[in-house]
Amino acid sequence: MEEGMRLFHRLSKTRVFVATIAALTFIFAATVYVRLVRAQSSFPDAPALADSELVAQFRRVEVASVSDALEQIIHKRMYMTHRMQPIFTAKFAGFARTVQLKKDEGNSDPEALTGMLEAIDQGSTDSVYVMVVEDGEDIAGMGGLMGTAMSVRGYAGAVIDGGVRDVAYLRKIGFPVFATGIVPSTSVHHYRFDRAQIPIVCNGVQVNPGDIVVADSDGVAVVPRVQAQAVLTLAQQMDYKEHSMYALIEQWKSIVQAVKKVGRL
Repeated sequence: MEEGMRLFHRLSKTRVFVATIAALTFIFAATVYVRLVRAQSSFPDAPALADSELVAQFRRVEVASVSDALEQIIHKRMYMTHRMQPIFTAKFAGFARTVQLKKDEGNSDPEALTGMLEAIDQGSTDSVYVMVVEDGEDIAGMGGLMGTAMSVRGYAGAVIDGGVRDVAYLRKIGFPVFATGIVPSTSVHHYRFDRAQIPIVCNGVQVNPGDIVVADSDGVAVVPRVQAQAVLTLAQQMDYKEHSMYALIEQWKSIVQAVKKVGRL
């Protein structure tokens, strides 16, 4: 009889424990869902942000969300292709400083690339060096010296529609570069500086000086400056919904249910 009573008490405690865990799990899932509903309906129009804060907030959202927000707001592709790859895993955001090099095979002009270097020295904190090397997939548009100059001036990173070299040194100093390839070649005697701070097409995407360039493990996207605030707000909402959905999927063991509830994929 006494043994039976002890067994009864153990079973009762187990049931209470299980019921408590189930209740806490339900409350957690309900809380997440309520927050998601609020996220869909109660994001007010955000006040205009200072440039430094705008860039800081873009650094905290995923490029995939920025790309999706761009597609919804401006209805066009603003992400670079899969060929634009990082030399190491990195995440950055900043204001585009554009440079274009043109082919000038065999030139012996010592000043042919001076404008390219001057463009670097004119940049500052939160700049992103965006360079197009004409037909330059196998030409290094930049290397360790240029990367060092950008790094000490506070550049967020560089995006090169062309090659990059001195990669070991760039990794050593931790300066992030996205490029279409890693090559040992030089642009000296093969290229000439064309112009800086002009609209360019980098890896298929229009980039204007001052546009916001965002990059992470998913790739590179470009946000037109005039729409930056709206894109940021929508991207933040998308990030919040998606990150919250992980808990719902784990709880319900169903991505179908989570997508139906939240509407984010």
